[in-house]
Amino acid sequence: MIKFFKSTNLMKSLLILCIVFMASCKSTKVVSGGSVDDKLPAKSVIRAHYQNETKFKSLSGKVRISYSDGDNAQNVSVSLRMEKDKAIWMSAPLGIVKAYITPDRVSFYNKLENEYFDGDFSYLSDLLGTDVDFSILQNLLTGQAIVDLREEKYGIDISEDTYRLTPKMQEVLYKTLFSIEPKNFKMALQQIAQPLEKRLLEISYKNYQKIDNEILPNEIIIRAITKDSENIIELEFRNIELNGAVNFPYSIPKGYKEIEL
Repeated sequence: MIKFFKSTNLMKSLLILCIVFMASCKSTKVVSGGSVDDKLPAKSVIRAHYQNETKFKSLSGKVRISYSDGDNAQNVSVSLRMEKDKAIWMSAPLGIVKAYITPDRVSFYNKLENEYFDGDFSYLSDLLGTDVDFSILQNLLTGQAIVDLREEKYGIDISEDTYRLTPKMQEVLYKTLFSIEPKNFKMALQQIAQPLEKRLLEISYKNYQKIDNEILPNEIIIRAITKDSENIIELEFRNIELNGAVNFPYSIPKGYKEIEL
């Protein structure tokens, strides 16, 4: 059975960020408002959600990470770059830790420990407690559903001024819930639960920003809960630019020890 993540150091926090990092912008125009239509069917809400997918090609900027597991807490600002469908790149100050994710690989190295990891998405799946691939990462970073909502039938109700969608036929081992905000039909909340295992992954989007006619998340909170632990990651994104030229300087230094995770 896949496990929820438990991270206590900067290296793993950066990898978690690569899973969930979202885009903001140097123009801090926060999108708010909007009212729900209690007569709108689930099918129409889902259709509007996919009509509002972002179309940017690249982004670059910085993000502040706050991480806590109940016993330890840390804060760090990192540089990030992304080319849609191709690569996600992260770098801590002075390049002490770098991470590079492509559709096929997950890789990072740590100069403090002279070690590196280079593998597939199974590690990230273990961190999040659910199967992960590159397309899921992109959905997370743009405020899109982490599963294809068009493949199931959903019931709908109104909760806290959002459209709340739940599958009409919930799986036995996994329960999912999706809340969509009414103004731009982007995600307000996503949950994956394993009730029998007492596990919960929750991704909440605090607000959105309008960037060059794109609607993108501004701040998010990630909570991973098990019967023994609770990990919380808060992300705040700054100085992001869209559709500029980006490169991904990444090379594992010679002599570093390969680690297994």
